[in-house]
Amino acid sequence: MTHPPRIHLFQGFGIELEYMLVDKDTLAVKPVTDELLKHELGEYGSDFENGIVTWSNELVMHVVEIKSTDPESNFNALENGFAENVKRINAILDKWNAMLMPTAAHPFMNPLEEAKLWPHDNNEVYQIYDKIFNSKGHGWSNLQSTHLNLPFYDDEEFAKLHAAIRIVLPILPALCASSPILDGQLTGMVDTRLKYYKTNQARIPSITGKVIPEAIFSKRNYLNTIYEKIKTDIAPFDPDNILNPIWVNSRGAIPRFDRGSIEIRLMDIQECPTADMAIISLVIETIKAFVSEKFISLDEQMKMKTDPLAGLFEKCMVTGQKTVVTQAEFLAAFSIQESTMTAIDVWKIVMDKLVKSGNTALEKWTPELSVILNEGTLSDRIIKAMGHDTSEESIKNTYRKLCGCLAQNKMFIP
Repeated sequence: MTHPPRIHLFQGFGIELEYMLVDKDTLAVKPVTDELLKHELGEYGSDFENGIVTWSNELVMHVVEIKSTDPESNFNALENGFAENVKRINAILDKWNAMLMPTAAHPFMNPLEEAKLWPHDNNEVYQIYDKIFNSKGHGWSNLQSTHLNLPFYDDEEFAKLHAAIRIVLPILPALCASSPILDGQLTGMVDTRLKYYKTNQARIPSITGKVIPEAIFSKRNYLNTIYEKIKTDIAPFDPDNILNPIWVNSRGAIPRFDRGSIEIRLMDIQECPTADMAIISLVIETIKAFVSEKFISLDEQMKMKTDPLAGLFEKCMVTGQKTVVTQAEFLAAFSIQESTMTAIDVWKIVMDKLVKSGNTALEKWTPELSVILNEGTLSDRIIKAMGHDTSEESIKNTYRKLCGCLAQNKMFIP
């Protein structure tokens, strides 16, 4: 596999959006991703390149990923491309009476009975995962996320980027949570997907670590400490050496030194591409502000300890925007003087600071971001829309509306 030429910080971004295929009437998962791809490719295959957007398969047959074909910097074009491809996929799925459904978890799927693993090319990797971890459970076969890949050119750029990303990760659920329901019930967490993300490979703890990456700022150190440990730990489970430690690493942000990028994995997918692009833009601009030392120096960023960041992340998975941040050191990292503050207020202050500093990249996304900052995460809005009625019918009505939002690329406002 050849990689495109390396690019510098913030010159282009790889964005991946995952959606479920469901029955139009019952909303049950519809495992026909291979047929969808075959419809375009003329044969079974895993990637269909459609201009700036590529469609791909995932681990299970009821999920399709649409992603930027190459690193992109034109987010208007990419948002339109995503929206158009959603329409095209929905038009094809019509022949199976199916459609795309957003959000990071199917609200009533039983993965142990309904999950069908991808049976075509590359499936030996999926099979070994299944053998080690039983990848039919929720954290494997019932989750959809948004992945953001940020480029770095060399060790110096890696250090700056990794330092900045570690600080932003713990409060991402306060923007992105969209998985409040599993097994037909509210789970009491706004970001249930991340609970499974965190624990589904607990059998080999070095794979996920504490989700928030360790304070490591060079390729050599990362390879020696993280990847060597993963390699040693998976060896007994993988006698044929099929798994590459680089694919296996499941921290919340994963450096790919082979292609010069860090992939952020902690964002739940939203109700429509415009909502995802709005959040991604705010996240990128915040990371940029850290990299250019607008809040605190690089040296101070590198000193941020993993444990407190991981502790904050744990709380934020559960309470999202309402999470009370009590770590003065964390707030100070955003140049906030207060000693306690909710996670959403941190984001509001960051947004305000960025806009006031003349950041024009966020202007286009202000309407979408104000919905998220003022009306709540998608999880909050799903819970609000259902009111006190958490019956199956109420869940289905709400998720049908979300499918409509995806089809029309519109925000969900209960």
